[in-house]
Amino acid sequence: MKKSMVNRVIRFYVDGFKSMTIGKTLWLIILIKLFVMFVVLKIFFFPSYLGKFDKPVEKQEYVLNELVQRAK
Repeated sequence: MKKSMVNRVIRFYVDGFKSMTIGKTLWLIILIKLFVMFVVLKIFFFPSYLGKFDKPVEKQEYVLNELVQRAK
């Protein structure tokens, strides 16, 4: 019974998406905005500070030093 309910819900959304006209354009806009927010902004505004270290111990020491310095 649960499987048939899940199938009906999935078919409901698939059929609804197929019959959309302007909705597909709106979903495309939403996906482009999400791509910009998560990919482009991360590249330019959130640099990887730990990428310059090779060993996990070096990363741990860097994080520890940053936490201690900011706590002072």
